[in-house]
Amino acid sequence: MFTVLPAVFILVLFLAASLRVLNEYERGVIFRLGRIIAAKGPGLIILIPVIDRMTRVSLRLITMDVPNQDVITKDNVSIKVNAVLYFRVVEPVKAIIEVEDFLFATSQLAQTTLRSVCGGFELDDILAHREKVNLSIQSILDQHTDPWGIKVSTVELKHIDLPQEMQRAMAKQAEAERERRAKVIGAEGEFQAADRLAQAAEIIATHPLALQLRYLQTMREIATESKASTLIPIPLDILQMLKPLATGPGPAGNKS
Repeated sequence: MFTVLPAVFILVLFLAASLRVLNEYERGVIFRLGRIIAAKGPGLIILIPVIDRMTRVSLRLITMDVPNQDVITKDNVSIKVNAVLYFRVVEPVKAIIEVEDFLFATSQLAQTTLRSVCGGFELDDILAHREKVNLSIQSILDQHTDPWGIKVSTVELKHIDLPQEMQRAMAKQAEAERERRAKVIGAEGEFQAADRLAQAAEIIATHPLALQLRYLQTMREIATESKASTLIPIPLDILQMLKPLATGPGPAGNKS
């Protein structure tokens, strides 16, 4: 009985030291006497105690915040820009043996790339075409992290901090643009109104009865709005007869 207990104890220690369980999203990079063997998992992994060493690597999508970076844009404007980076490990062996700390390396690379890419754009382009800037940063990062077995899926600019004087200048520019649009819209409305009036004048000149109808409509509107007044309509024929008397004698009458 006493001779079995040490054997059972040794077996338990051996199993505790040799068995590993990896989750579905994990892989284990195994080194045997310092040499890489393979990336195994998920599930139950058996290691040789003392000889084998395993490093866990997560294959889940990693969200990394890129802190504020001081950037001087192409048009010499000093701004602060931060971003968020989404990436995952696609080749665990490369992520372990090609770089010492792939998380720290990716973070530092993202910061320098953010500064260099934003520095190649003008401020208006950064504000108006963020998607273009995001794609440029993502492409450069993905190219540099590919030897590390890392795939950069998305880069998004989060916040662009502008100097106070630049904010005031942009506010004045936006206000001037709104005033310009208002003036253009007002001028366009006046042009359309004048065009309609010209068309109405042509119709009245061609069809004299249209003037009579307009005259009656105007009289009706005046009578409706001012009920206290008494209106005596005068036919347009009488007004036409009185028109020469109102204008006075012409040049020929002066000569006589």
